[in-house]
Amino acid sequence: MHPHHLAASALILPLLVVTLGYIGACLVWPFAACRKCGGAGRHRSPSGRAWRYCHRCHGTGARLRIGRRIWNYLRNLHKEGR
Repeated sequence: MHPHHLAASALILPLLVVTLGYIGACLVWPFAACRKCGGAGRHRSPSGRAWRYCHRCHGTGARLRIGRRIWNYLRNLHKEGR
């Protein structure tokens, strides 16, 4: 085996494993914790006395993963027949 082929396979194989792992995670767990509120769905008001719902996740504490958004877009594109 040529040394260039060995180096290329050493770079491509881990990248392929990570990509397939992320795709699997997007299929099994489409939601992740909201980055702004840390998954709590709420945060303290500026005065610090009251709790407010997170504006980014609307109080759910979850966000749709980027990979899942792409998956949903491509699935809808296929369903519409474009």
